[in-house]
Amino acid sequence: MAGRILIFCILPLLCSPLVLSRTLLSHSKTTVLDVSASIQKTLDFFSADSDSVQKWSHSQRGSSSSTRLSVQLHSRSVLHKSQHNNYSSLTLARLERDSARAKSLQSRLDLAISGISKSDLKPIDTELEAEKLEGTVISGTSQGSGEYFSRVGIGRPPTESYMVLDTGSDVNWVQCAPCADCYQQADPIFEPASSSSYSPLSCDTRQCKSLDVSECRNDTCLYEVSYGDGSYTVGDFVTETITFGRSASVHSIAIGCGHNNEGLFVGAAGLMGLGGGPLSFPSQINTSSFSYCLVDRDSDSASTLEFDSAAPSDAVTAPLLRNSKLDTFYYLDLTGLSVAGESLSISSSAFQLNENGDGGVIVDSGTAVTRLQTEAYNTLRDAFVQGTRNLPSTNGVALFDTCYDLSSMKSVEVPTVSFHFSNGKALSLPAKNYLIPVDSSGTFCFAFAPTSSSLSIIGNVQQQGTRVRFDLAKSLIGFSPNKC
Repeated sequence: MAGRILIFCILPLLCSPLVLSRTLLSHSKTTVLDVSASIQKTLDFFSADSDSVQKWSHSQRGSSSSTRLSVQLHSRSVLHKSQHNNYSSLTLARLERDSARAKSLQSRLDLAISGISKSDLKPIDTELEAEKLEGTVISGTSQGSGEYFSRVGIGRPPTESYMVLDTGSDVNWVQCAPCADCYQQADPIFEPASSSSYSPLSCDTRQCKSLDVSECRNDTCLYEVSYGDGSYTVGDFVTETITFGRSASVHSIAIGCGHNNEGLFVGAAGLMGLGGGPLSFPSQINTSSFSYCLVDRDSDSASTLEFDSAAPSDAVTAPLLRNSKLDTFYYLDLTGLSVAGESLSISSSAFQLNENGDGGVIVDSGTAVTRLQTEAYNTLRDAFVQGTRNLPSTNGVALFDTCYDLSSMKSVEVPTVSFHFSNGKALSLPAKNYLIPVDSSGTFCFAFAPTSSSLSIIGNVQQQGTRVRFDLAKSLIGFSPNKC
């Protein structure tokens, strides 16, 4: 978890023009990156406890309170040992998947704006005819099966399973027996016949009619969900009981029982949709709010996913906007950026959600790296480069064009990067959330990226160590650093 940042001068030539005050931490122009600790984490990642899954499986605990739901949240590294033998190749694989994720979100928005439903598109890889709550959150980038996970119980009695958490999706689903085609997962495949609460949905139900792609077979509802990277799940649409650790159970949740599944979900049993659509888990339980705190992507530690929990008193809040063309995404009313306390000259149109549903900035748990429209990104990058001119630069890596060789340094002081919102409030990021290691040799890169598309995305690298709370009743998104 992100700790309290202490501001002190390491590089006198760099600090003199940037430091505002040693005592005004919340308004400081600079922040310190612990280079040694960041590099050590990249090394520790490959020596992580191989029994992590067993550890979390047996230590999973929910809140005993009946007034909220809570479940642990973990990173992907807890679920499955990385197949990469060095951090550099791991980073390249992560960034390749991340690019596919960002493109898929834009493609979905483009279809919605154009008025094209997924039901108008012919499936490429398969056809339908073919076969207050709280939990722990885990980071999931190492194998491509999503970024973060929670362990929940499916059915009655509950079968414990790891589920990908995704604010960019609505439909909940789990792999089910019998499998026509199922990918490898950490837990046994869910057996519908073993659950007394399993109930198929008929085709005339509200839940079935809410699906983007559905079909009928013997008056039972079939579903299909496809993702931008070619992954998909197909099966029966049913209702089931979902249990969160020891906190509580919720009944009659519409969930896909996938018999034909393929894609980048290795390890997890399925997906929990946290989007804003009617079939998402928050919508189905009619929660007024939910929050998560994303642990470090390379960590085997845990935080929580919580529903209907109280808002932290020190949260930095921003207006939550919704898109009339696509109700899944959570839009943030971002109006500007600053570097080292200086506001950047960026047109407000770079962040604006237009009446036709185009543009805007979403907060997404499944995208790693924040994407900004090219003009906004270039302005941000140039200001950051100006403030780090005394740091040795090096070649770019994949989608990162601004990188540094910090191999000879234990810590560095860098300009603070802040998001500014329409209500006048600002969120300053810790250095480790935007200057990240891409190998174990001391190469660090500025973790933002340009996009030529209209949609900007606040990714999970920038959210790490911060409790992000979606207040659906008051239309606010709250950010609470160090509340994991």
